[in-house]
Amino acid sequence: MIHPCTLSIQSKHNSILIESLDKTATTKLEKRDRPRLALTLGDPAGIGPEVILKALADPQVTQNCDITIIGSKSQLVKNYHQLRHKGVNTLVDPDELTVLDVHLETEIERQINIGTGNAASGEASFAYLETAIARTLAGEFQGIVTGPIAKSAWKTAGYNYPGQTELLAQKSGVERFGMLFVARSPHTNWILRTLLATTHIPLRQVADTLTPQLMANKLDLLVECLQQDFGLATPRIAIAGLNPHSGELGQLGQEEQEWLIPWLEQERKTRSQLQLDGPIPPDTMWVKPSLAWYGLADSSSAADAYLALYHDQGLIPVKQLAFDRAVNTSIGLPFIRTSPDHGTAFDIAGAGVADATSMKAAIELADQLVQRIPNS
Repeated sequence: MIHPCTLSIQSKHNSILIESLDKTATTKLEKRDRPRLALTLGDPAGIGPEVILKALADPQVTQNCDITIIGSKSQLVKNYHQLRHKGVNTLVDPDELTVLDVHLETEIERQINIGTGNAASGEASFAYLETAIARTLAGEFQGIVTGPIAKSAWKTAGYNYPGQTELLAQKSGVERFGMLFVARSPHTNWILRTLLATTHIPLRQVADTLTPQLMANKLDLLVECLQQDFGLATPRIAIAGLNPHSGELGQLGQEEQEWLIPWLEQERKTRSQLQLDGPIPPDTMWVKPSLAWYGLADSSSAADAYLALYHDQGLIPVKQLAFDRAVNTSIGLPFIRTSPDHGTAFDIAGAGVADATSMKAAIELADQLVQRIPNS
């Protein structure tokens, strides 16, 4: 993990997953500064405000860190009152929170309606994240936990980014970054870690985007993360094939034979201290982690991490196993960033039924990862 640095950014708006942590990581900090986390509201028309209000009502979530909400307090208060009217009592009062109030133009704020994503809500969520990034790079925070946004609302507002990860990387000035999904099984405490080689691109572009250099960069990031953030000195990593049956000797696709297998053989020679499995046929790669997740087989048979080649290849199994508790962690940034692994869910926003488990996990993981940074 790169240490936080200080950069100057002109903001447009001017405005547990860790097995190897010491036991003290989850007890109240006494001898060290508490991690300072920025928590963005996400799209104010979605469930971000609700899961934040629910998550921060749990004192165990906030006992080890100082959290500042980055967003519009008026939107947080509006959500709070609507949820209370629905009979939801497991909420923290917004007046008890530290909020960095991001100013929105009156016309924009007027157009934000709970349950309906639009250009106004996209403008707001973009402003929240820009503010959080600038303040974090300036040293005010050590990590960012991002509420869910709607990419379509960003695009409607004029911001053509594939997602929050790409904006975070661009504003931070980094080119090597990745999306790692982490979840602890409630059945066995085994940890599932999945890195995506490619992220928010159309499926038809995947084969052309994947290259030996890209795979080497992602593997570098993954190994660094496993060693530095999770304390796994010699991790076992499973790497997926691209085609059905991993190409079946070229009968079902040429990529494995042409470059993926030769690349992996070279990586095994270069990284002889690691166990690199693959390329594993995508339809069978998730059998062992599924058995480990449910305690149906010894977790030692599963890998420490899984490298999937494209979005759905990795996230369908992650969400099948751990939809309510997986955390999206951006690796390669100059600060910690985590996010719940779910979207804005406009269809249930304001109804009081959103599950805050993933948001709680995202806050707790950010807290613990910051604590692992030397001299943090």
